[in-house]
Amino acid sequence: MKVSLRQAEREDLPTIWEMQIEAFRDLLETYQDYDISPGAENIDKIVARFEQPWTTYYFIEAEGADVGVIRIVDKKDGSRKRISPLWIMKEYRGRGYAQDAILAVEEIYGADHWCLDTILQEKGNLHLYEKMGYHQTGRVDHISDRMDIVYYEKDY
Repeated sequence: MKVSLRQAEREDLPTIWEMQIEAFRDLLETYQDYDISPGAENIDKIVARFEQPWTTYYFIEAEGADVGVIRIVDKKDGSRKRISPLWIMKEYRGRGYAQDAILAVEEIYGADHWCLDTILQEKGNLHLYEKMGYHQTGRVDHISDRMDIVYYEKDY
C-alpha cells in the first residue's frame, strides 16, 4: 500500500477545510452546485462533522505529504459505514492513492457494509468505486441539468 492514514485532530480542521475547498474547486466550477458541494462549504460544517461521535477524518499520507483526506462515518449501530467525502489533491491524482485509502479504511473498519455517493457525470469516480467493489443501488438524485448524484453500496 502506498498510503498511510493519520487521524485528524481538532487543530487540523482549518487545514482540512482549505484542502477541501481547493480539491473540489474544479467540480464546483463545473457543476455550480453551491448548495451541496464540499467546495462551497464553510469551516463550520467541517467542525460540526468533526464533533459528531461517529465521524473520523483521516489525512491520506504519501510521498511525505498529505495528499488527501477521507472522512468515515461509523455509527456502530448496524447501519452502513459511509465514506463522505474522499478527496485527493489535484497534483497527486491518478496514482492510486484513493484506492489505497479505501483499502486502508477497510482494514480499520472492515470491508463489509459500506455506502457512498458521487456525481454520476464523473466517470472516473464511478470507475474507482466500481473497481473497489461498490455497486450502484439504483437511486439517483437529479440535482440540476448538469448533475446527478448516484448512490453506491458494498457488501461481501
